[in-house]
Amino acid sequence: MIALCHVGQLDVLKKIYGEILIPQAVYRELSEKKESICKKQVDDSLDWIHVEKIENQMTKNMFKTQLHDGEVEVMILAKEKNADIVIIDDANAKKHAKYLKLPVTGTIGVLIRAKKQGYIRELKPIIQEMIDKNIYISEKLMRLCLKQVNEEM
Repeated sequence: MIALCHVGQLDVLKKIYGEILIPQAVYRELSEKKESICKKQVDDSLDWIHVEKIENQMTKNMFKTQLHDGEVEVMILAKEKNADIVIIDDANAKKHAKYLKLPVTGTIGVLIRAKKQGYIRELKPIIQEMIDKNIYISEKLMRLCLKQVNEEM
């Protein structure tokens, strides 16, 4: 969500998924700083972004040593709510999500889907803006993604 906020694409989530659930830990991460670029965007979107409290706090404690609170709560909430998909960018967290048999994608996967569904015209400028805003995307990943949507480097 942070990456999407930074490039003005948070609404892509609404266009693709309609509504999304985020755990409280993710909301806290997004709104820790009053000037946070994400806080205002998320607060303005609370009609389709729903902040939920996880029920299973004990499970959260088991993962805390390896992952951030937000990632842990995303996976727990996904299990509790039988989520259709989990959006996680951290490689270690993705491995855990796959181990838990959760359907997982990342921010770039969301943007590829948005392009294929016609919600964005071009992927390359968005990826370049993410890179310009210090969101790490390898050249190899960028090439692979652009190839999937028939765009040139």
